[in-house]
Amino acid sequence: MKKVLLLCLAALGSITSWAQRFDDYFVDKTLRIDYNFAGDVHRQEIFVDQLNVSPHWYGKRQRLAELPVEGNGQITVRDHRTQQVIYRHSFSTLFQEWLSYLEAQSVRKSFENVFLVPMPKDTVDITLDLRNNRREVMATLTHQVVPADILIRRIGESHVTPYVTIQKAKDSLHCIHIAYLAEGYQKHEMSTFQHDVQVALEALFEHEPFKSMRDRFHIVAVEAPSQESGTSEPGKGIWKNTALHSHFDTFYSERYLTTLHLKEMHDWLAGIPYEHIIVLVNSERYGGGGVLNSYNLSTTHHPKYRPVVVHEFGHSFCGLGDEYAYEIEKVPMYPKDVEPWEPNLTTLVDFPSKWQDMMEQNTPVPTPLTDAYINKVGVYQGGGYNVKDVYRPYQDCRMRTNEHPVFCPVCQRALSRLIDFYTK
Repeated sequence: MKKVLLLCLAALGSITSWAQRFDDYFVDKTLRIDYNFAGDVHRQEIFVDQLNVSPHWYGKRQRLAELPVEGNGQITVRDHRTQQVIYRHSFSTLFQEWLSYLEAQSVRKSFENVFLVPMPKDTVDITLDLRNNRREVMATLTHQVVPADILIRRIGESHVTPYVTIQKAKDSLHCIHIAYLAEGYQKHEMSTFQHDVQVALEALFEHEPFKSMRDRFHIVAVEAPSQESGTSEPGKGIWKNTALHSHFDTFYSERYLTTLHLKEMHDWLAGIPYEHIIVLVNSERYGGGGVLNSYNLSTTHHPKYRPVVVHEFGHSFCGLGDEYAYEIEKVPMYPKDVEPWEPNLTTLVDFPSKWQDMMEQNTPVPTPLTDAYINKVGVYQGGGYNVKDVYRPYQDCRMRTNEHPVFCPVCQRALSRLIDFYTK
C-alpha cells in the first residue's frame, strides 16, 4: 500500500556534543501544540492554532536534542534565554505528501497537525521546519511559549476516554508508549475492539526485533466510541459518523485510509499514556496508511490484517520505506540524485551510509535476483514505488509483501537501533 513521507536515517548520530538532564528544563507534563499547515506547491505556511497541557510526559527523557529519525519535518525547542537546543523531534505529514500530487499545483489547502513536547519550566522558542524530498527547508516558523500563559488549555485531567492497560513495560521511565485507538467501533463493540487489539499486538511481537525487546513497550487500548460502525468510503458514496472521521480514497487512492482530524485524535487520548498511535479501523476492506511519528491506521477484519498492521507500524514508528514498486502509477518521492533518508532504501548516491557494511564481499551492485543471492543482503532493483534507480536491501521483506513473514536484516537493524535509542 502507498506509504510516503516516511523517512528514517540509518545511523543514530548525535546532533549535539552535550547532553542535558530532563529535570533541568522540563516538568512531568506534556505540551501539545496544534498547528495548521496551509498552501500549495508554490508556497507553504505554518500557523499556530492552540496550546494544550496534559498530565505527565511519555516521550524520551534522555538524548533530548538528538534525532534518530530525520523525517520530512522537525520541531526544535530552545531555551529562550540561552538559545540552547533542549529538545528535538521529527515527523512527516499528509500535507507534505499532498504537495506531490497534481491538485497541489492549482489548489490551496490546509491540514491539521499536532505535536507533543515536554512541558518547559521557563519560556522557550519553538521552531517548526517542513522539508521537501530534496531535504531542503521549504517552510519554517518560530514562536514563543510562556508556560504561565493562561490561554494554554488544560486537558486530560478529567473525562478521560476509557482505556485498558494491555502490557506494562519493565522500566516505565525508559520505554516506548503505544496506544491502540478504536475507530468505527460503537460502544457495544468494544469487546470486539479489545480482541482486535490482542491480534495486532501478538502479530507485532511475533516479529524481531520486537519479540526480543517486548518488555520495553507499554501498551494501552483506548475505547473511543463511534456513533456508527465502520469507516467512510467516498468512492462508494458512504460517509460514516465515527470518532476520527477516517476514510478511504485519500488523495483519490482507493486503498489509502487516513484521518485528517488529528486534533480530535489527540483529544480522545488526552490524559492517557501514549506517544505512538496505532488506529484500528472496524472494517473488512483492505487498506491502511501511516505517517512517521504521527499515527498509522489498519482495518481489522480483512484476512491480511496481521501483516498489514505490522507493516504500517514499520512506517510510522521508524520511517521504514516501502520496498515495492508500481509498474504504472508514478509516485515522485525519490529524486535519483538524492539519497533517501529511509534506512532500507538507496539511490546509491551515498550508499556507504546505508547497509553496505552488511553485505558479503564481492556482492555485485546492483545485485541480480538469482538463486546465488537468496537470503543475502544486496542491492536489488525496485523500491520506493520505483521499478528502477531506487534499490532495496533484500529480495523480500515485511516492508515489501504481505506474504513475507519477517523484516529483512536491514530493517531489523534499523528497528533495533531505534528501540535502543528510546529505551537505553
